[in-house]
Amino acid sequence: MSATTAAPSKGILVRMSQALALAATFGLMLGARHLVPTFDGTLATIAAIGLLLLAGTLVAELLEPLRLPHLTGYLLAGVLAGPYVLHLVEHDAVARLSPVNTLALALIALAGGVELDIAMLRKVMRSLVVSTLVQSVLVFAVLAGAFLLLAPFIPFVRDLGSEAILGVALLWGVLSVSRSPAACLAVLSQTRAKGPVAGFSLAFIMTSDVVVVVMLAVVIAIVRPMLVPGAELSVANLELVGYEIVASICVGTTLGIVLAIYLKLLGRQLLLLLIALSFGVTEALHYLHFEPLLTFLSAGFVVRNLSRQGPVMLSAIMRTGEVVYVVFFATAGAHLDLPLLRELGPIALALCAVRALATWLAARGASALARDEPVIRRWGWSGLVSQAGLTLGLGVVIERQFPELTGFGSLVVATVAVNEIVGPVLFKLALDRTGESAKEGPEARSSLPATSE
Repeated sequence: MSATTAAPSKGILVRMSQALALAATFGLMLGARHLVPTFDGTLATIAAIGLLLLAGTLVAELLEPLRLPHLTGYLLAGVLAGPYVLHLVEHDAVARLSPVNTLALALIALAGGVELDIAMLRKVMRSLVVSTLVQSVLVFAVLAGAFLLLAPFIPFVRDLGSEAILGVALLWGVLSVSRSPAACLAVLSQTRAKGPVAGFSLAFIMTSDVVVVVMLAVVIAIVRPMLVPGAELSVANLELVGYEIVASICVGTTLGIVLAIYLKLLGRQLLLLLIALSFGVTEALHYLHFEPLLTFLSAGFVVRNLSRQGPVMLSAIMRTGEVVYVVFFATAGAHLDLPLLRELGPIALALCAVRALATWLAARGASALARDEPVIRRWGWSGLVSQAGLTLGLGVVIERQFPELTGFGSLVVATVAVNEIVGPVLFKLALDRTGESAKEGPEARSSLPATSE
């Protein structure tokens, strides 16, 4: 995790020691794999967690001079250690690490809800409503259309029927609407920026989490008949989706109240509490067919706005996420199908370029409609390019719903990697150009936590 205060610069000796430690880590694991070729089961899973955690942290540190986000280092470490490069983490071990996804998604959703402050939302409400509507509709439509045009060049949909391709395109359109709360918080923590662009970006990105989760639930219900033989779309199915959304919010509200009371009266063992909530509540919600992301978003929102325990909750989430996010993103890198990615690389770049253009056009149009101040009109789009954990999480949800879409997850990771490299750079540039970045002094933004990306 990068702290909100200025960290001391690391010299060449520190970087060399980190590089040697990384080489030693990979070397030891290679030796272990050679000496024990039947290295599998629980021991292999534990070793994979340790390897991905250590390698991800070291690679992220080594990439710091290039000013790349830590997430890129985690992904790269996973790729290097994964079954397509060094074979240190094989397919079975990657599959057994799937519970990490459950924990990471719950933490991301809780953190996003805790950041949705009512007072902040009121200040930018008009811009927020207009921008959310325009961005959601335009980006969704443009990216679904772009996916349809590029479908003949995408291997995993090339042989599908036209109706199934349309279904996948709609799913891709929803993913394209998602943003990166973690990347936004990271840049704001680093720059300690305060001003119209910083406030609008934070409010919009956190609010868009809720919109995307609802959109995905509705679109999955709509496209299921297109992708699953024998499935049917009916008004009853859509009513069921509406019930699940409302029920998820109600359960999340109740959970938020319980969490606020616990934090106020006890406030102990928060790490164990978050782990128990992430796994236990998620399993219960799956059994009830409720939406976990929306439930945890609602819970975080209640803790932030109906109690004074928001900072306590956010601090606990960030401390837990320091480890979880490294393994989560590194596992995503290890899961990346490199042979398929060689074919998907140009497609990913094309989809990222179209998404960036659609985001810029939507932001300009929405700002004009909302009569935003000039600085928002010019730079309000800059924080909306990044994608990270939420998008990867939604990709995991889609893969679980439609396991026949082999390769969908690889395309998601490829586009996220591109957007996570370009997006934070654009956002920081905008904050510097508008003068919102703090010029001097180590004072941190009191409303923002330390974050790893």
